[in-house]
Amino acid sequence: MTAQDPAPEMRIGDRERRATDDRLRAALDDGVLTVVEYDERVQQCWASRTQRELDTLVVDLPASSAVASAPATSESPAVSPGTSTPRPPWRERLGRAVVPLVLAGVAVFVGGHLVTADDGGSVFGSRTVTVAPGDPEVQVGTLFGRTQVVVPPGVAVRTTGTMIFGSTECEQACAVPPGAPTQPELVVDANGAFGSVEIVTPGEAATGGLDRDGDRDDDDD
Repeated sequence: MTAQDPAPEMRIGDRERRATDDRLRAALDDGVLTVVEYDERVQQCWASRTQRELDTLVVDLPASSAVASAPATSESPAVSPGTSTPRPPWRERLGRAVVPLVLAGVAVFVGGHLVTADDGGSVFGSRTVTVAPGDPEVQVGTLFGRTQVVVPPGVAVRTTGTMIFGSTECEQACAVPPGAPTQPELVVDANGAFGSVEIVTPGEAATGGLDRDGDRDDDDD
């Protein structure tokens, strides 16, 4: 080929792109690249067609990033005394930081509502709260537990509150038949997490509440 007609560059494949991606990820884990820089470069990496395009993406990275991206063997290399162990990937570090914060927030939220639950609550257990006739509101809470609220007959139940990773169940107690006369309202304020609050009528409570799946399975057998 002449100088006016140079030879075309050799094209690369996914193996070369993957090796460059590994080096970029190692630079991200080492703190050499920011998340934004990594995202920009990795997009260019997988769009590259020649080795020269890949080389421009890692030309300013230290050699340590190239060593860190070497394929892992079946045996973990020995760590010399005084040598720091490599940091886990940023996604793993982010998860370790976020999950405790979320759980702490849930604990604070639920703990505050359990303290202010005037009518009762359950923590790692079960409890039954019976509402007296004429009471306009009941406040209950639960954390990793089950609270059963037995409402008097002849009331229209309305539920409020927040359950995080839990449920508030109400069947007959919340079902007002069409055309029924106006009934006094009873507000059940249920708050908690990782548990359940069941609002039942006296008849439902007598038959074991709303969790009757086991009874139905026995009847099918």
